[in-house]
Amino acid sequence: MTDLYPFRFRPILKRYIWGGRRLNTHLGKTLGSGDDYAESWEICDRGPDQSVVESGPLARTTLHQLVVERGPELLRRHRPQSRFPLLLKFLDAARTLSVQVHPNDAQAARLDPPDLGKTEAWVVLAAEPGATIYAGLKPGVDRPALTEALRKGECQQMLHQVQPQPGDCIFLPAGTVHALGEGLLVAEIQQASDTTYRLFDWNRLGVHSKPRPLHIEQALEVIDFERGPVDPQQPQPTDGPEVSRLVTCDKFVLDRWQFDGLMTVGGDDRCHILAVLEGSLSIATADPTAAELVRGQTVLLPACLGQIELRPAGTTVLLDAYLP
Repeated sequence: MTDLYPFRFRPILKRYIWGGRRLNTHLGKTLGSGDDYAESWEICDRGPDQSVVESGPLARTTLHQLVVERGPELLRRHRPQSRFPLLLKFLDAARTLSVQVHPNDAQAARLDPPDLGKTEAWVVLAAEPGATIYAGLKPGVDRPALTEALRKGECQQMLHQVQPQPGDCIFLPAGTVHALGEGLLVAEIQQASDTTYRLFDWNRLGVHSKPRPLHIEQALEVIDFERGPVDPQQPQPTDGPEVSRLVTCDKFVLDRWQFDGLMTVGGDDRCHILAVLEGSLSIATADPTAAELVRGQTVLLPACLGQIELRPAGTTVLLDAYLP
């Protein structure tokens, strides 16, 4: 049986009306023609949307196949799983996204077919002057107030607004109303779900010059009206000065690393998703295969690999996402 190794996957590109070209210009993704490239799904196991191993002995293997056939090695302490529970992506918001909300696990389990809930976190990579994130409802906004605002076309007045800076992290538990504003490039870690309810779409037209569908009643049923405004996370220290903790929740942990010397990751019986935000590094295994990663590239480290050495080429910033 082939040993597992650090997995690079082919990005899954998504084109939506709010996308642009920065997945190429900022993150080096190969794009076709057009200016509507909105998302690059880097790690994904969701129905037909499958990350496929890019190279090595297991090239062309899907992430779902790895979960089903090699789950004990890939996941160790988090096995078994019916599918890989996390999804990592990059988003280019050349235009503002719809105002939306996602259900939690219990609510999504009642769908047909059932789904996971969607708790997520954004890390801002680039922000044009004045770019805005809409995160949570303003204090005191309840269901009747929001319903009336939607009826009047005044949804924006109900939303808490943040003018983010590069490096800011916005944590969005399921049930939080949110929208990513024009001029933002972000990395996102989330549960492996794509169930989205649109509350408001800025009165714009989509394909064939028709408005995109809204899901107001479904959205109102899943909004957490106790959540209130959401501001950027305050990074927390860890045991290592090079690593700060951005998010800890029951769905995932998200750390940010900034380092310029040899470091190790893993050895905790977990798989790890690494995404390079600045700089570059090599990932060495004991075999000794190695992977070179530059800005915008992502790798999945199977739990069975144990501790892995990271060798940066100068100061490097990366995200490390893993299951609790």
